[in-house]
Amino acid sequence: MYLNSKQDEYTEATLTGHKYRLEAFLQWCKEEEIENLNEISGRDLYEYRIWRREGQGEDREPVEQITLRGQLATLRTFLRFAAEVDAVPQDLRTKVPLPTLSGGSGVSDSTLEPERATGILDYLNQYYYASRQHVVMLLLWHTGCRVGGLRALDLDDCELEGDTPGLQFVHRPEKGTPLKNDTKGERWNSISQRVARIVSDYVEGQRDVVTDEYGRRPLITTTKGRAAISTLRNTLYRITRPCWRNEGCPHNRDIESCEATEPHKKSTCPSARSPHDVRSGRVTAYRRNDVPKQVVSDRLNASGQILDKHYDRRGEREKAEQRRDYLPDS
Repeated sequence: MYLNSKQDEYTEATLTGHKYRLEAFLQWCKEEEIENLNEISGRDLYEYRIWRREGQGEDREPVEQITLRGQLATLRTFLRFAAEVDAVPQDLRTKVPLPTLSGGSGVSDSTLEPERATGILDYLNQYYYASRQHVVMLLLWHTGCRVGGLRALDLDDCELEGDTPGLQFVHRPEKGTPLKNDTKGERWNSISQRVARIVSDYVEGQRDVVTDEYGRRPLITTTKGRAAISTLRNTLYRITRPCWRNEGCPHNRDIESCEATEPHKKSTCPSARSPHDVRSGRVTAYRRNDVPKQVVSDRLNASGQILDKHYDRRGEREKAEQRRDYLPDS
């Protein structure tokens, strides 16, 4: 629709350039499993800027500041059009951060450090045991699955009894729950008996007993049916804020007046983390514990190259020190 609307304004070459530059944004949305532009926040747009600058995504390379600025300017133009047709808020385009050509605004990849993940889970276990938010965080961290995979789980995909509990991820696009890598994303993930017990307690207790529009019984539910991707993302934004756990604000904000405490603005907290951040933190924890890369790859349904490029947050020095343990002294 956007490109068609510009055919009488732009040359064919300009339209081709716009299409190419927006393909990167579409790829990022797919990786982040964003299906509705209304789910995008200013924080998300900033994360996209970093993603594009560093050359993340299939067949993409890091870009210079001037190129990045051009790509983000095109995105702003697209979002202006989207606002004109009431597809996004009017001010969303203003939240696209254009870099200065002098450079110097580097930020490390966002992630949820393993220590923070453990602390959040301990808090949930103590104060929100077997709640939906507890199970969402627990399964995202324990399995490292994508948020779309978690959303796709039905009760029938969960084996919670016995000595070998696990979850089966199944690609069901015709019933509203596709997996990112289609049938190649289908797999069986083992879970610990402790995790299985918590999930079972959630199913027997706080889970809303509903079916979705296809008559399926989702694992993660709301009163209206299967939880939406945006619901799961917002859950993570909420519970990863330190103030939610009564830890005070590490950013010296007044909690009473902070906009990140408002509904639908949780993601504006600098400490808030997305499901993708949980996944990268899980990969980092596995690799720090010397879990073989192929094991991590199979469990998370991602190639070793993708793990290295998008998820493993260990620094080069840390990797070198881990290799030292396997190398001879002479």
